[in-house]
Amino acid sequence: MAAELTAPELIARHRPTLDQALEAIRTRAYWSPHPEHPKAYGEDGSLDAAAGKAAFDALLGTRLDLGQPGTDGWVDGEVSPYGIELGVSYPHADVDVLIPAMKAGQRAWRDAGAEVRAVVCLEILKRISDRTHEFAHAVMHTSGQAFMMAFQAGGPHAQDRGLEAVAYAYAEQVRTPRTAQWTKPQGKRDPLVLTKQFTPVPRGIGLVIGCNTFPTWNGYPGLFASLATGNAVLVKPHPRAVLPLALTVRIAREVLAEAGFDANLVALAAERPGEGIAKTLATRPEIRIIDYTGSTSFGDWLEANARQAQVYTEKAGVNTVIVHSTSDYKGMLSNLAFSLSLYSGQMCTTPQNLLIPRDGIATDQGPKTFDEVTADLARAIDGLLGDDARANALLGAIVNPDVKARLEAAAGLGEVALASREIANPDFPGAVVRTPVLVKLDGAKPDDEAAYMSECFGPVSFAVAVDSVTDAVELLRRTVREKGAMTVGAYTTDPEVEQAVEDVCLEESAQLSLNLTGGVYVNQTAAFSDFHGSGGNPAANAALCDGAFVANRFRVVEVRREA
Repeated sequence: MAAELTAPELIARHRPTLDQALEAIRTRAYWSPHPEHPKAYGEDGSLDAAAGKAAFDALLGTRLDLGQPGTDGWVDGEVSPYGIELGVSYPHADVDVLIPAMKAGQRAWRDAGAEVRAVVCLEILKRISDRTHEFAHAVMHTSGQAFMMAFQAGGPHAQDRGLEAVAYAYAEQVRTPRTAQWTKPQGKRDPLVLTKQFTPVPRGIGLVIGCNTFPTWNGYPGLFASLATGNAVLVKPHPRAVLPLALTVRIAREVLAEAGFDANLVALAAERPGEGIAKTLATRPEIRIIDYTGSTSFGDWLEANARQAQVYTEKAGVNTVIVHSTSDYKGMLSNLAFSLSLYSGQMCTTPQNLLIPRDGIATDQGPKTFDEVTADLARAIDGLLGDDARANALLGAIVNPDVKARLEAAAGLGEVALASREIANPDFPGAVVRTPVLVKLDGAKPDDEAAYMSECFGPVSFAVAVDSVTDAVELLRRTVREKGAMTVGAYTTDPEVEQAVEDVCLEESAQLSLNLTGGVYVNQTAAFSDFHGSGGNPAANAALCDGAFVANRFRVVEVRREA
């Protein structure tokens, strides 16, 4: 059957966007082709708010048939953190049938070349973008994010990260020319002349192991990096967050088929309750690339056991902020309060440890003691979340019982500066919504160290008293080196302290934000400009996105011929 989407048509449609993305990763300036505001949708075939909600509602209680080979049953069981059963069932795959089918289309996909693969990926992203409102509800009701966060982080921001991966993948593949003529002079004899052909060759099948909290934002970089470099991609969603990635797979399969490629280049592997297929899939010889976001223990297992694959992991860390001094005390408190509250702290970038000298800090409002800083921060969080409607919009819902249990246990670890409280959600009575807890700990006490040197994922933060800023810097170094960090923050008006913190972050490979007091927060990163993770400390072995994230998903194979 002839392709409905020809290569020239796709290139004409998407090459300008690809070029803009390439320029954006070169300059690191702000750019995004995906609107952040819900009202921007509804034209040019995209779904507006009402149509997106209707599309989501129409999915509930249905069977999402992807037309995959090897389907041997159906799985369901997703329950929204907001208390509703989704009732969507997904194909369960016999991987011994599905994986050979995925390999069948790889040659044609490889031979299509970097540009065609890139524009096919951009067509997939464009169709996902057109359904951003539908995806927002799917992300909200699997991750527990509040709607606006699900809309932005699960929609345009995730799409930006996918496009960023495509841009890096394209740039790395075209770094080597496709052909070259090689002439070596031989003095009086005829020169040696060879023609050389260089082909980016994919590694095999990429496995994307999805996470519960950010299924699209964390899933798209690996998915599109592997696909754009010529690999087939098997998507294994988190059992509680299948729908957003299943919709993604369905759209990808539709576009691939319309463009004349094998739809089985992208497939879904949903699992039955307790089946635990990630380990089985990860160690199959056909799986040559793995992208994983989740717990340190399983990430470490993948790195140790999936030896046949190139493994990219984003695991856990202990994110730290040093509070030494500030010229905008109110702005600092406001910025920290928002950072600690957003999505109930269920972000890998949320600060956990606030290192504050026990003798206090210098501010534009005069000296503040350790106790005053923690009390003022508690009041700032209370003020931010005092209105229940605003609190629901910021906090979302607790994603699983483990987070709730950690939150409740944290109050027993030290002196509580701010207690967590329950908030009712009138739209979703079944939602579990809790405000953050802030606990004071002493950095000099070994018993307290066990708490602040372990990741406590969720709305839990520790104000840790240290003897001096020098001790804070050294504790930061030890924390990043031993536990890892996705983000580091610092507040200081002293250039020497700033330099000391920067030196630690450069030496230990941690991304640093300094003196944030406005509308940019330590736990937010922008595609095309900010690197998410560094790949240089225990929190992650890769960064989203850089050249290293894509370059080893393919190898360049050379064919030489005498001219």
